[in-house]
Amino acid sequence: MKPDDFSYLAQLVRRRSGLLLPTHKAPLIEGRLASVMRRFGFRSVPALINELRHGHDALARAVSEAMTTNESSFFRDKAAFDKFRDVILPPLISARASSKRLRIWSAACAAGQEAYSIAMILSDLKLQAKGWSIDFFATDLSPEMIARAELGVYSHYEVQRGLATRRLVAHFTQEGASWRIHENLRRMVTFRQFNLLDSYGWLDDLDIVFCRNVLLYFDHKTKTSVLERIAEVLMPDGALLLGHTETPDILPKTFVSLAHAPDFYARARHQVPKLAVVG
Repeated sequence: MKPDDFSYLAQLVRRRSGLLLPTHKAPLIEGRLASVMRRFGFRSVPALINELRHGHDALARAVSEAMTTNESSFFRDKAAFDKFRDVILPPLISARASSKRLRIWSAACAAGQEAYSIAMILSDLKLQAKGWSIDFFATDLSPEMIARAELGVYSHYEVQRGLATRRLVAHFTQEGASWRIHENLRRMVTFRQFNLLDSYGWLDDLDIVFCRNVLLYFDHKTKTSVLERIAEVLMPDGALLLGHTETPDILPKTFVSLAHAPDFYARARHQVPKLAVVG
């Protein structure tokens, strides 16, 4: 790819999705463009870039979506899910005992493995059977990933990654070489295509936000903007979970670390009940 074409592509993707495209990953990026080229009938990358320069919005959207990593697995970073179950949820359940309502958001959910991992934990607690209302949203930039998540069908390889046999048997039905998530968990999650740079107006009063392994692809300004908007829709005693690689130095002053719950953060100047705030 010519330097000026790469520069144009990088600027377009950054403007539309916030994603940074480093020059040393040009071969990987060209590989991701291959599916877009087939879809729109282009024979070369320069031809595709030329069409982008003419303001082809559907093509620009497809290119931006193709740049996402979409790497996920069930119970990825198991320790984080253990902390979610054992440290984060109990005080929130206690605090919401009168309303019996929880609102959760899984941002950048890829093909849905993270969202369904959360749903399995909630199912184990039998909250809905006890009269609880769970508003659970899962979003991703890619409509293809959202379609896959809504379908809830995974290959044998995918269910082997992080999913214990007991959970596989309890929550999935085998269909040939694939496994389908049970309908009770599928109904628990509302999937939606969403760009983290867009308005958060449809989100409010969230108790827990999972936003893992996506901010590392943004520049500092975009990271700060996303985190500040998450703070605006997160309840005062809510909790935010980031990925291991998304270190606290990217956090604006709106969040502080939680003791005994690595990678979880609370809104500044407020302490999640029974959880100590660090810093």
